[in-house]
Amino acid sequence: MTDPAAPRFSAAETRSIVFGLMLIILLGALDQTIVSVSLPQMAHDLGDVSMLAWVVAGYLVAATVSTPVYGKLGDLYGRRMLLSVAVTLFLLASVACALAQTMPMLIAARILQGIGGGGLISTAQAIVGDVVPLRERGRYQGYISVVYAVASVGGPVLGGYLTHLLSWRWVFWINLPLGAVALWAARRALKRLPVPGVRRPIDYVGAILLSAGLSLLLIAITRIGQGVALLAPETLLLATVSILLLAIFGWHEHRTPEPLVPPAILRIPTVWIGCAILFISFFEVVSLSVLVPFGMQTLDGIRPDEAALQLIAFSLAVPAGAFLSGRWMLHTGRYKPMQIAGTGLLPIAMLLLAYLGPHPTLITGIALALAGVATGMTMPTSLVAAQNSVPHKDIGVATAIVALCRSMGGAIGVAVLSSILFALMQAGNSAALEGGSAAIRMPAGGNAEFAFRMTFFCGALVSVVAHLLAWRIPETALRGSSAPAAGKAPT
Repeated sequence: MTDPAAPRFSAAETRSIVFGLMLIILLGALDQTIVSVSLPQMAHDLGDVSMLAWVVAGYLVAATVSTPVYGKLGDLYGRRMLLSVAVTLFLLASVACALAQTMPMLIAARILQGIGGGGLISTAQAIVGDVVPLRERGRYQGYISVVYAVASVGGPVLGGYLTHLLSWRWVFWINLPLGAVALWAARRALKRLPVPGVRRPIDYVGAILLSAGLSLLLIAITRIGQGVALLAPETLLLATVSILLLAIFGWHEHRTPEPLVPPAILRIPTVWIGCAILFISFFEVVSLSVLVPFGMQTLDGIRPDEAALQLIAFSLAVPAGAFLSGRWMLHTGRYKPMQIAGTGLLPIAMLLLAYLGPHPTLITGIALALAGVATGMTMPTSLVAAQNSVPHKDIGVATAIVALCRSMGGAIGVAVLSSILFALMQAGNSAALEGGSAAIRMPAGGNAEFAFRMTFFCGALVSVVAHLLAWRIPETALRGSSAPAAGKAPT
């Protein structure tokens, strides 16, 4: 595939740009981890516990549906300006969150913050695709994975200290100095980033259809994850309307001259298989980050902070896997072996948890570390493979599609596996356990253990699909690589 020459940057310029982008990504990743520990205090101060889940869900829905829009706008109008808009909107919404006096005000501000947050990580990742040669991109993705690890480990700790020593409002105020430094560093480093010379029309109809369809779908999924019955009338209505809107969106994209999500990109095997692998990977690992601590608290009675510490092995293993895959791509120009290895480790991790249960033991730590390494192997390789398979002008859209599939996988995974877990719990002789806005029926002893193990076993079955897909992904030598193409995957 021949593309117009991408802008060339010196090694020093590349490092400066990536450093600025890492600060932007830290801002977005930190917000996803720092807020959760402050939720009880928010509920205490603002009341209306029944709406508390939407402090997180509102941000997730808004960030997810805005991601593909940012991808297309970045390709059309340039990513430097768009990144500035996203950061500014995110910071203004952070101020609104910190000043909120009621729960509806806080949720509305979080939705606005999600619209800004949707552009932070996806636009920054697309800029990496603009400035870093493909063969070296995996190495830089490994550096970026360290940012995620820092946010995963440090976010809850920082949020806990800010809430305890100051107020929950400071988990939002802290974004202002961080965001100001990140915006200054990024804009200073991105002065040479090109702006497209040809202004093309924006697919407003497609943006509305996709945003509405994904919003309703994520709302339905979130409700299921919160304990609402799968076949409840309102859930079925939301799901039906969302599927209808997404079907109309697909029909529209085939007929508009400048589609928001070009159908031709989704037909590229490397793109759709890579997206499917990431969808399944995050289906598993986001669920693990929720269900493993919950299982330890339920089965072993440990404190929430002690349960959260059990995830450190996972958080540290993700950048280790990303670093390994990045070095592999740098030296070989190939991505497929790392995808096969990563998707092979994930079922092993899930089966270990299914066999032994989520207890605070060494084996659980090993299983979580394996899941982290697997995630680190599949995340950068799938992104780089997708970027390698499209023209340079479509890198923003391809990056946004990958990010969208990753987010959707996490949201759907938590909802599906949580629903399986709660259904299995309710099937046994149980005592009522009050949690959030719904009462969850908790079986005693072995029944709860069985419910968790079977849930992880179901997750293991799903993860096998990702491994089978990894064998079928086509491998083409990374652009700028001297390594020979491995050719098509076997059919």
